[in-house]
Amino acid sequence: MPLFKTISFNSTTQILVWKITESYQELLDTVVLNEKNSIRLAGMKSPLHQRAFLSVRKLFHLAGYTDFDLYYDEFGKPHLKDGKHISITHSHEFSAIILSDETVGIDMELQRDKIIKIADKFCDSEFQYLIDNEEYIRKLTVIWGAKEAIFKIRNEKGISFKNHIKVNAFDLETKEAISELHFDRLIKNFKIYFEEIEGFTLVYAFQLNV
Repeated sequence: MPLFKTISFNSTTQILVWKITESYQELLDTVVLNEKNSIRLAGMKSPLHQRAFLSVRKLFHLAGYTDFDLYYDEFGKPHLKDGKHISITHSHEFSAIILSDETVGIDMELQRDKIIKIADKFCDSEFQYLIDNEEYIRKLTVIWGAKEAIFKIRNEKGISFKNHIKVNAFDLETKEAISELHFDRLIKNFKIYFEEIEGFTLVYAFQLNV
């Protein structure tokens, strides 16, 4: 299907979401890949991963870019040659990108029961406000997505979701949260925004320069 959703967050930040319904060939026929990413695509064993990879290139095109405008640094973090910040995510049948003049990260996760079993792997102080009710899985998914988005921003080896990133108490209705990173003498604050889409949670983070 075409573009699923566009979120114009502000004058310099835009989020594009794609719902992947096309076949691999349908997507491949409508995108152009640079040589490095053609090799990368050929090496992917998961058809779903291949289609997600190609759908992200469709989002690039809609945002006015091509695969040739993108490069990855030595840590695997994506960058655009014009200096605009970009972050990429995909989960099952959805993919999304965020483009901004600000430092940003994005993540999208399927809401599912299995997150309860791994909550103690990425939560610590958050358990002080989490309540085992109908919001539990939804809130855990926001927390995981927020920490994933922040990790994408910092992209530093050794960062622990549980020990170094804290998501402060939040309400699902406000669709906002504050998060903190304390790592290797570094302290950074982040503003988190999120929304739910067809059983998935889309989370994006802005690094606050304060």
